[in-house]
Amino acid sequence: MGWIILLLLALAVFAALWRFACLEAGPLQFLLAALLVAFAGYAWQGRPNLEGAPRSAAQRQVPPNPFAEARRDLFGGFDTADRWLVIAESYQRRGDTAGGAGVLRSALRAHPNNAALWTGYGNALMLHGGGSMSPASDLAFRRAETLAPKHPAPRLFHGMALLTGGRFADAERVWKEALALAPADAHYRPGLEQQLAMIEKARAAGQIP
Repeated sequence: MGWIILLLLALAVFAALWRFACLEAGPLQFLLAALLVAFAGYAWQGRPNLEGAPRSAAQRQVPPNPFAEARRDLFGGFDTADRWLVIAESYQRRGDTAGGAGVLRSALRAHPNNAALWTGYGNALMLHGGGSMSPASDLAFRRAETLAPKHPAPRLFHGMALLTGGRFADAERVWKEALALAPADAHYRPGLEQQLAMIEKARAAGQIP
């Protein structure tokens, strides 16, 4: 049964992207390769015969955390904010998103004007909400943008969090602000332009409001 479900899901994903994303031959081949890799991984480690079991809040899977992967590249590292963020991210990797947010809340009491910490706190609250942007998370990102009005990083990560929560129009608005602040030779600029183009294409196709 596990193989049947996996096959149906793979076919549904492939068909939906081919029908609605209007992908050309090259991207479709890449997608097919990715699906084949997924099949190989399932064949290697998949264990559908195991019984389900409830998990505690501290053990639950958290959404992807691109902030942890890219923040040093944009904010720098080995400073006060970095030390606090490393601790918070160690909690998040264990699934303890409440602990990660609590660490950064303590950090902000000591460093209330640190834009990197406010950005990390907004991201931590988003992770704790299971990928949904709460008013507190949104406020934290906005606080970071106020503290660093000419730095694109708070808006870049704010847009990522908004996109994770399905708020495409808000993500587009914030990312356009980030693009206006980004240096002409910034390495992330082409990727950001591509993401904005994808949002616009999805809107033109009627896939998002």
